[in-house]
Amino acid sequence: MLAKVGDAAVKVLRMEDTPLKEESHSHDEALLVVDGTLPLLVGGESVTLSAGQMYVVPAGVAHSVPSGSRGTLVIIEVPED
Repeated sequence: MLAKVGDAAVKVLRMEDTPLKEESHSHDEALLVVDGTLPLLVGGESVTLSAGQMYVVPAGVAHSVPSGSRGTLVIIEVPED
């Protein structure tokens, strides 16, 4: 985690073509691509984000990152207590 703003956790990841396994959360998760490209599988559907685009993964929806990601990703989430 890079910072905490109020209850929100802010994380920054450098994506280097490393796949991330499927996960889901009890809270929404905002994914903002700062630079590069981020392919996602969200609820079984393919989504590709480019620099400047954001995607909010709803609570409880399974998502993963397949191979092919490049660049910087900011993750913003507000976990429930």
